[in-house]
Amino acid sequence: MNRYSVRFDHLARLTDDTGIIEHALGILPRREEGYSTDDQARALWACIDWLELCKDEDRSLLMRLAETYMAWLVWAQQENGHFHNDYTYERLQEPRRSSDDCLARCIWACAKVITSERMSSYHLAAKTVLERALSIADIIHHPRGLAYLSAAYGLLYRAKVDVKAVGLSGQGELEQRIRTTGEQLADSYRRYSSSKWPWYLPEMTYSNGVLPWGMLWAHEATGRREWLEIALESLDFLIKICLNENGDIRPVGNQGWCRLDYRAMWDQQPIDVMKLALAADKAFRLTGNEDYTRIVEKCHNWFHGSNDLGVIMVDERDGSCYDGLHSKGPNLNCGAESLISYLLTEAIYAEMQRDREQIAKGIRQAEAEAARTKSALRS
Repeated sequence: MNRYSVRFDHLARLTDDTGIIEHALGILPRREEGYSTDDQARALWACIDWLELCKDEDRSLLMRLAETYMAWLVWAQQENGHFHNDYTYERLQEPRRSSDDCLARCIWACAKVITSERMSSYHLAAKTVLERALSIADIIHHPRGLAYLSAAYGLLYRAKVDVKAVGLSGQGELEQRIRTTGEQLADSYRRYSSSKWPWYLPEMTYSNGVLPWGMLWAHEATGRREWLEIALESLDFLIKICLNENGDIRPVGNQGWCRLDYRAMWDQQPIDVMKLALAADKAFRLTGNEDYTRIVEKCHNWFHGSNDLGVIMVDERDGSCYDGLHSKGPNLNCGAESLISYLLTEAIYAEMQRDREQIAKGIRQAEAEAARTKSALRS
C-alpha cells in the first residue's frame, strides 16, 4: 500500500445521504442502529486530513462525504448550541443525553473546516455552527472534552483565524480561553497525579491519548513550560502502559480499563491506538524527539498485524477495519468508529513521513549548497 493512499470504499459504503451509519454487521451497515453525531464529527475530520494526502481521483469523493458530515452538524445542532448525539435511522432523536465530548468534538471538527483552504465552500456553515457552539463552551468540564476544546482553540490561534467571525470579541478572548482551558486540564492532572500515577484521572479508560494531546496544544499556544512538562510526563506514562513485551502497541482494554493496581488487556479498540498516535505526533512536532515518531509508526503497524495476536485489522482492498481485538481474535464487524480511527492513524503516519522527508530533503539541499560554496571559496 502506498503510504499516502488508502481506500475509501468502506467509508462510502457506511455513508448515506444523511450521514455515516454507526455500526456494521461485517462490512454491511446496520441501519437499525442509526447514527451518532460523534461519528459525523470524526468522519469530517478524517476527510479533511486526507484531502491533503489523497490521490486526485479520491478528492471528489472525500469532498462529497465531507459535505454530508458538515450538513449533519448543521442539522443536529440544537438552538442552545449543543448537539444531540444519538439518532435512529429515521432521523429521530434517541433519549441518551449528549456529552462534553460530543460538543467539544464538534467544535474541533468545525475548527478543522474553517482552517482548511480546500473546505472554503463550507466555511460559512462551519463558522455559523462554531459560533453557536462556542457560546456554551464553558459548560465543558470533563478532561476529554477540555482536551478537544484546547486543541480547537489552539488550531484557531495558530491559523490566525478572525475569531470575531465565530462570536468571540477578539484575539484577547481567544487567548484567555486557551489559558482557562489549559489550566483546567492542568488542574485535573495535579488533582489525581502522583509519582506512580502521572495522569489526569484516577483511571485510564477510553481515548486516553487525547489528554496529553490537548495539553500539548495549550503549551504550543502559550509557551507555558509547566504544561509541556505535564503533557510529556503523562504521554510517556501512557506509552509505557501501552507497549507489550515485544514493543508493540497494546492499548488499554475496555474490560476493566487501567488503574494503579490493575490493567485490562482486552478488548483493544482502534480509537485508543489512534489517540496515542495523535498525541505522539504532536509531541514530535513540538519537541523534535524522534522517539515519538517511532510510537506513531507502531500505532500504524498495530492495524497491520503488529499487535498481541498478530492479526491484520484492516482490509486494504476496501479500507474497512475490524471493531476491536478480543482475546480470541478480532471483532469482525467493521463500524464507523474503528474505520475512522484507522483512517486518521494512516493520515497521521503519512503526514509525519511526508514532513520528515521534506525536512531531510531540505537538509540535503543545504549541505549540497554549503559544499558548493566551500568549493567555490577554495577555487
